[in-house]
Amino acid sequence: MVKPCWRPRVDDDASGKVDGLLWYKDLGNHLYGEFSMAVIQANNSLEDQSQLESGPLSSDNSGPRGTFIGVYDGHAGTEASRFICHNLFSNFKAFVSEHQEVSENVLKKAFSATEEDFLSLVKQQWLKRPQIASAGSCCLVGVVCNGLLYIANAGDSRVVLGRAERGSRRVAAIQLSREHNANIESERNELRSLHPDDPQIVVLKHKVWRVKGIIQVSRSIGDAYLKKAEFNREPLQSKYRLAGHFHKPILSSEPSVLVHKLQPEDQFLVFASDGLWEHLSNQEAVDIVQNFPRNGIAKRLVKAALKEAAKKREMRYSDMEKIDKGVRRHFHDDITVMVVFIDSHIINTSYPTFSIRGGIPSPS
Repeated sequence: MVKPCWRPRVDDDASGKVDGLLWYKDLGNHLYGEFSMAVIQANNSLEDQSQLESGPLSSDNSGPRGTFIGVYDGHAGTEASRFICHNLFSNFKAFVSEHQEVSENVLKKAFSATEEDFLSLVKQQWLKRPQIASAGSCCLVGVVCNGLLYIANAGDSRVVLGRAERGSRRVAAIQLSREHNANIESERNELRSLHPDDPQIVVLKHKVWRVKGIIQVSRSIGDAYLKKAEFNREPLQSKYRLAGHFHKPILSSEPSVLVHKLQPEDQFLVFASDGLWEHLSNQEAVDIVQNFPRNGIAKRLVKAALKEAAKKREMRYSDMEKIDKGVRRHFHDDITVMVVFIDSHIINTSYPTFSIRGGIPSPS
């Protein structure tokens, strides 16, 4: 049932555990500390994918070592998020080898190469599987290497830093990622400035702002039908086809990138798909991580979000647990959480390569 990707380490619970629709890895080690992961499925097929890779960051294994974290929140199918999970890290490693460094440029090149590879796949399969042209994915990546944290984001997944405040026991929540969602006014303004001749570039539909009245995110990998006019036609389903033609991509795959120098006060990072942040604030998530043991903390965050989702629908959490995938999507989205602890006094340089993917794929 579990789709692991780990090598060459052997330990208890190396590939995570499954409890119904919940997949989790309570606690593991990465190069700079510990981590915890959890995924809850809501869709008929799990559209969230995620991975953590710790060890060499270059394809020839001679370059820098570090920890790579990826959260890929798919939409309109699983194809894009799964493709990213299988290809982005290898593209990233190839560019690290080429440039002999981790950098903002390397991250942008890895996103671009993954996008081009996926759009090529869409073209190859267009006649047999036209629906793949409507599949897309948000893409959030973090890299910890040589005392620096690199964040690259396309879409509305989010990473929040927990930073200890000097002279206080409080841990402040600091959002590090920029989100690309049409419900954010600055993102709407950016879209309008990029498409001045299109008054319908963002449309308010059922009290939600959407790009072309269809999709909430303005950046993604995939969504070929909104990037190349050749896919905006039959045999793609009519609900995805736009009226008229467009001459330049409506969505972008270029990530917003932040480079942050890690400080001793920086305690941990919470990476999560939008499904978590729909129900928990940044500070609520950080407070939970701060106030409970590390072991199983990602699972605890998922359950906290599910309890909030149940409360909003005026139902008991125990009743929500009985709802199966598919129907569950009416109550909450797929949720992926990774809590990555940064222990500045620990650098596990002798620690073997560790690789894990989170989630329960649909049976093939």
